[in-house]
Amino acid sequence: MRLRTTGAAACAAVLAIAALAGCNRGSDTAGGRIGIDLPRTDTDFWNSYQQYLEKDLDHGGPAALPLSNSQNDIAKVVSNVQALTDQGAKAIVMAPQDTGAITAELQRLAEKKIPVVSVDTRPDEGKVYMVVRADNRAYGEKSCDYLGRQLGGKGRVAELQGDLSSINGRDRSEAFAACMKKKFPKITVHELATDWKGEVASGKLQSLLAQHPDLDGIYMQAGGAFLRPTLALLEQKKRLEPAGSDGHITIISNDGIPDELDAIRAGTIDATLSQPADLYAKYALYYARAGLAGKTFRPGPTDHGSTIVKIRNGLEDQLPAPLVTKDTVDDKKLWANQPEKKK
Repeated sequence: MRLRTTGAAACAAVLAIAALAGCNRGSDTAGGRIGIDLPRTDTDFWNSYQQYLEKDLDHGGPAALPLSNSQNDIAKVVSNVQALTDQGAKAIVMAPQDTGAITAELQRLAEKKIPVVSVDTRPDEGKVYMVVRADNRAYGEKSCDYLGRQLGGKGRVAELQGDLSSINGRDRSEAFAACMKKKFPKITVHELATDWKGEVASGKLQSLLAQHPDLDGIYMQAGGAFLRPTLALLEQKKRLEPAGSDGHITIISNDGIPDELDAIRAGTIDATLSQPADLYAKYALYYARAGLAGKTFRPGPTDHGSTIVKIRNGLEDQLPAPLVTKDTVDDKKLWANQPEKKK
């Protein structure tokens, strides 16, 4: 992603290496400004999410302080959010990757009556105004169902899990395991925990291939982190055969980034579940602004094709995440097929 050096986006670039100060975006509302912490910049998915946020903010979105970035470090999430509230943020958008370690900070924000929107991850404890997230158990279940059917209910599968301290990693892993046990008991699953790190995934997959060269399938819980190292390893090991040919390893991923769609077109992977980076940004800002205005929501269908569900510490808007295969990969509705994502 190119960083622009003028206007509101320049503020975000400066903030990545400097203190939270100056550069307001949008127009102030009576409710105050929004503080936004980005979780990381080392995957294509989260870089896309940042681009969508900046686009919305640059085009007259809600007033916001410059973006901070916690680089997958929960201590930085806390310090960044505290800095944002010190600078006057009256609503917070965050995406804590360690969902068990954010509780105390959420309690502090609740005491200050600052609404919190958590994007992609659901904190284990602590009050949230709204979680903006896809159904991550459905990710695991859909990935299991696709792999199981493609493999005819038998074979050997590697599961590149995310960080199991994250609700997303746990939801996808638990749902995948339960589905495999129930529907495809003849498939052997090798669970490889990766902490969402591509190099860890590649190293563990290499060791597994050495032990079990008969590997039939791979489930990647995060294409943004795992796609490139996985394909590079398979090519190195001469196991990167195109779909439909002998020796092809069936691969399903989660994220829906442009590179995954290109890999589906090329036949190097078979499917992905499109995690809506554009809608994550859009509705994170929507709910943050609603929180500033004191609006309340109830469980049930929304007018944007999702469902709000009750969770023990608030509400969660579960956005749709469609399965993408060779039959649907060119669907213009997919965020990764939007013109700005093809550049």
